[in-house]
Amino acid sequence: MMSQFPVKKKKKQRLRLPSPPAPLAHPVRFPKVVLCLVEKRMGATRKAFLTTLARQRGFLVEDANSDRVTHVVSEGNSGDEVVEWLLKKGSRGIDVLGGCPVLLNTSWFTESMSAGRPAEIEPRHRLQVAAHAETLEARCQVPVYACQRRTLLAHRNQTLTEVLEDGASAEVERVKHSERYQAMKVFTKIFGVGVKTASRWYQEGLRTLADLQAHRAKLSKEQEVGLLHYDDLNTPVERSDAEAISQVVRDAVRQCLPGASVTLAGGFRRGKQTGHDVDLLLTHPTEGQEVGLLKKVISWLDKQGFLLYHSSRRNTFQALEDPELGSNSSASTMDHFERCLSIFCLHFPGGVQIGAGAQKPGGAVTGSGVSSFWKAVRVDLVVTPFSQFPFALLGWTGSKNFERDLRRYSKHEKKMALSNHALYHLEQKTFLTAASEEEISQHLDLEYVPPEERNS
Repeated sequence: MMSQFPVKKKKKQRLRLPSPPAPLAHPVRFPKVVLCLVEKRMGATRKAFLTTLARQRGFLVEDANSDRVTHVVSEGNSGDEVVEWLLKKGSRGIDVLGGCPVLLNTSWFTESMSAGRPAEIEPRHRLQVAAHAETLEARCQVPVYACQRRTLLAHRNQTLTEVLEDGASAEVERVKHSERYQAMKVFTKIFGVGVKTASRWYQEGLRTLADLQAHRAKLSKEQEVGLLHYDDLNTPVERSDAEAISQVVRDAVRQCLPGASVTLAGGFRRGKQTGHDVDLLLTHPTEGQEVGLLKKVISWLDKQGFLLYHSSRRNTFQALEDPELGSNSSASTMDHFERCLSIFCLHFPGGVQIGAGAQKPGGAVTGSGVSSFWKAVRVDLVVTPFSQFPFALLGWTGSKNFERDLRRYSKHEKKMALSNHALYHLEQKTFLTAASEEEISQHLDLEYVPPEERNS
């Protein structure tokens, strides 16, 4: 059966030739001269104006990272500053001694624009470079990872880490003064209270610590103690407090296991004078002797009246022979050591009021009849096998940023997994032993950074 619809003829497609390239707005008259204008101190607006002027005169103008740049024009900078600026912008074809590219001040540019052609380069046009390019390049190389940088507590950029314009952000200030923020801030400062619990209390209409007490909110034992000692636990811990607590724990350890050691970690090991808690690592040079030590130490401290609260966690670490441990690429900063989270009762004998917790109501009286003043302090006791101690010490010293980048560096640059327990080579499928933090750095081909320079 023939179709009742007429057959449409296909149209012939015309062959389209590629269109010629669009002509340049301004013809290039001097192809062997390629300019780069240094924006530093010149400013973006003036640079844009001079770029347009140069192109109108027939000059080529390109960015700093172009390998074709022959003439670099700067305004108000020294030769060293120009080289450093070029290196930061990605330029690597710099040969200062060979004069490539030639570094010039704006007087050469002005004369060239007036003449309508490249002016002869005279000594008065040139910028002098005092340092070698290699030295300047090394100065510009900032290590990617925090574990490769030395960061002191006092540094030169402290004034730059403030808000430069107004000193504050209007949006941030609005949030900080909101009712929800103020309530959440108060609640999350309670020992044992996280964001989820604080948010629930806010939804229930609670706003202050008095609201919690008046409505008899259901609290865990941990939270009850946190609320009771709220002021103390939100007062900075002084270095003298940390050292006093360390000595008390050393006395307890000496009674329970002679030869065992107690090491102060955290920010205090990095040289900080204040902190929010005290981290102490316990170990014994004979592997296995540390087993059962924490329970004995807690019992001794409790009998002596040093513990207001404590909660222990057993060791959940797998054996080093387990290949699943090392192959786990998502190794977190958390560890599996036996640990006691406690609130310590730090006494100040002699009747001198010290700290926020001084002269508490119902303060105890010593056998000599002298009043005892005290404060509550958060203390973490962590027990580590001796073979894992260097890794635990490294991890518990911090800072968080230093440790995070150290683990990133280990994984991405060295194909190793670093945790608070061990260092595992992901390709060789082996654990690397270390007797010190220095040896861990050697395994990673890193320069050893002392604790006081890990404050990134």
